[in-house]
Amino acid sequence: MGNWNTTCACKRSKLMRKQMDSMNHNTHHEGIRTVKVNKVCDFSGNSDLCICAVTWNMNGKVVYEDLVELVGSNSKSDLLVVGLQEVPRKNIARLLETALVDTHVLLGKAIMQSLQLYVFGPQNSGLSIKELKVDKHSVGGCGGLIRRKKGAVAICMSYNGIRMVFISCHLSAHARNVEERNSQCRHISHNLFSKYRNPYSQPAQVTVWLGDLNYRIQGIETHPVRNLIQKNLHRFLTSKDQLLQEAERGQVFDGYCEGTLTFKPTYKYDVGSSNYDTSYKVTELIFSF
Repeated sequence: MGNWNTTCACKRSKLMRKQMDSMNHNTHHEGIRTVKVNKVCDFSGNSDLCICAVTWNMNGKVVYEDLVELVGSNSKSDLLVVGLQEVPRKNIARLLETALVDTHVLLGKAIMQSLQLYVFGPQNSGLSIKELKVDKHSVGGCGGLIRRKKGAVAICMSYNGIRMVFISCHLSAHARNVEERNSQCRHISHNLFSKYRNPYSQPAQVTVWLGDLNYRIQGIETHPVRNLIQKNLHRFLTSKDQLLQEAERGQVFDGYCEGTLTFKPTYKYDVGSSNYDTSYKVTELIFSF
C-alpha cells in the first residue's frame, strides 16, 4: 500500500501559505518556515477555522478500512481536505462519503485520472460555500504506469468568507529530476485558475499544497541513512532534503510554512509493509520525506 499522513501529524508534503502570489523569485528568500501545528482541533482557543489536510499515495490499491482510519480521527475539523495520488479504479468519493457519513458531506472534488482531491465540510455546511471552482494541470508523463498522472488538481472556494485554494499534486520522480520538479511547481502555480483570473480580485487568503512532491534526500548513501533512522536520528537528514534546499534557493515554496517534521522518511517501502525496500535495488535506494 501507499503511505499517508495528515496535517495534524505534520506531513512533509503539505505546505501552507496565506497568500496566493507564491514561488516568485525575490532577492531575499525565506525558504519554508516551520510552524507549530496542533494535532487535534482545539475549539477552546480563538481559532476561527480548523482545517485538516490529508495526503496519500495509494499505489493503485485501496482497502476501505484504511480510508476509515485515514479520515475517521479528523471528524471534528471544519474542513477535511483529502489529496490522493495513484488512485485505483474505484469510486473513492463514495467510499470517503460512507466513511464520513455521520460527520461530513462532500463539498467539492477535482479529479484527473489517478490524481484526486476532495473537500469535506460538516453536515449542513453547504450554505457556507461560495464561488467554488475546480481546475487541473497536467505536466505530462504517467510514471510508466497506466493512469498514474503527474500534475495537479485544485479547488478554489470561499468558506465563511475566507478565500482558500487547495492544490494536490504529484510531481516527477527520481532524485536527478530536481529542476524538473521545480519547473512543474512553477507551471502549476501559474496555470491553475488562469481562466478565472481577474486583475482586480483579491488573492486567496489561505493556500494549501499537498501531495507527492517526490523531492528526495541526497548527498548521503543508503546505509548511513538507514542507520540514522534506526537510531531515531532522522532529524539530521533534513539538511539533505531537496525540497528544503530548493526553497532556500527561492526556487519553490518560498515563504510557505509547514508543521515540524517529526516522522521518518516515507520512501521506499516493501509493498504492503512498513519495512524499507529489501529488493535487489536496495543499494540504489533513494529516501524522501
